[in-house]
Amino acid sequence: MENIMENIDRWVEKVIVSMGVSEGGAPYLRLLALLLVVGLLSWLFFYIAKRLANGLLYRYIKRTQEKWDDLMLDSKIFSRLAHIVPAAIVRVMAPILFRDFEKVLPFVIKLTDSYLIIVILLVIVALLRVAENVLTKSKAFVDKPLSSYFQLIRIILYIAAGILILSVLLGKSPVYFLSAFGAMTALVMLIFKDTILGFVASVQISTNDMVRIGDWVEMPKFNADGDVIAINLNTVKVQNWDKTVTTIPTYYFITDSFKNWRGMKESGGRRIKRALYVNARTVKFVDPQTRSRYERYHLLKDYITEKQTEIELFNREHEVDTSVLINGRRMTNIGIFRHYVEAYLRNHPGIRKDMTLMVRQLGVEDRGIPIEIYCFTTTTVWTQYERIQADIFDHLLAAVTFFDLEVFQQPSGSDITRAFSGN
Repeated sequence: MENIMENIDRWVEKVIVSMGVSEGGAPYLRLLALLLVVGLLSWLFFYIAKRLANGLLYRYIKRTQEKWDDLMLDSKIFSRLAHIVPAAIVRVMAPILFRDFEKVLPFVIKLTDSYLIIVILLVIVALLRVAENVLTKSKAFVDKPLSSYFQLIRIILYIAAGILILSVLLGKSPVYFLSAFGAMTALVMLIFKDTILGFVASVQISTNDMVRIGDWVEMPKFNADGDVIAINLNTVKVQNWDKTVTTIPTYYFITDSFKNWRGMKESGGRRIKRALYVNARTVKFVDPQTRSRYERYHLLKDYITEKQTEIELFNREHEVDTSVLINGRRMTNIGIFRHYVEAYLRNHPGIRKDMTLMVRQLGVEDRGIPIEIYCFTTTTVWTQYERIQADIFDHLLAAVTFFDLEVFQQPSGSDITRAFSGN
């Protein structure tokens, strides 16, 4: 190519001399003619390179089964590589073009070298995006904050490219600019404070496995309650249940507290922790007539028989006068109801039996006596969980009256009306 250009240069020079152009104007006319030739050659080779990238290479890649090469096409890597061809031609031909303009030649070479650095940078960045997409879809990295690391690499590449361009344009060694950056460490840290904090937080999050993409997290400080959809160098994006997106600085996941529901999902069971408030006025001892009625309840028959046998044995041994209800040991309607609730849960197909299951009585409150249910469902799917929980409490709210108990609630208008009417 260089020999061809030298031959063209000699031919152009002969033509200019034969035209009788003055010595002062000949170099300019020669430069203009050669610029047109180099421009046409650069455009021609650039067009050929683009056609190869978007034609033959495109059809070949689309026929393959691999997905990564399709991503390379989508990232326009080959199209960007085509820009190297005209730049390389200009770089090689510049000494011939500007042999009569020695002061201009260094500037043209610097611009061409800077352009090549930018093109190579864009190609490398596109390759990194392909690698990020491929690794993100891999099972081994699907829940890792890869975006943070790739963003950091891109920032380093941008800084390195900027230093190289300055080095080329100003004719200084890259070490000179690196030493200057060292002298401005405080300023650099101030400018890149969020990036540095985000990177450190990303490393800690990944190392300690604190948050993954797809985790359900809850951070009340930012009104965030939903699934993590992206973990970047500077931010973590959380899609809330109302489909809004909350963007949280990454380092807040290190400095502030938050709740990650991943453990619940991995366990396969979601906790139910809710209480029924029983009106304390309706609590009473169980007399023989009431006990015989309770024995007809399927889930209580064996329990009441065994418990009554135990109580009678105790009272006989201690010679208790059982004609008075308060004497000795005796069952209560709230105690029997509590056992019924536990038996109901143990027979419910939606409740896990291998995880904590209990029904406990909490301290008396102004709203009544709390009978708290503490158990885990067999599913973590939100809609199914709510359905199971609602079915359980639907049944218990209807069943509580069978034990001569009332669920406490604040008096409403109809309650006051019934009180005054005497009903």
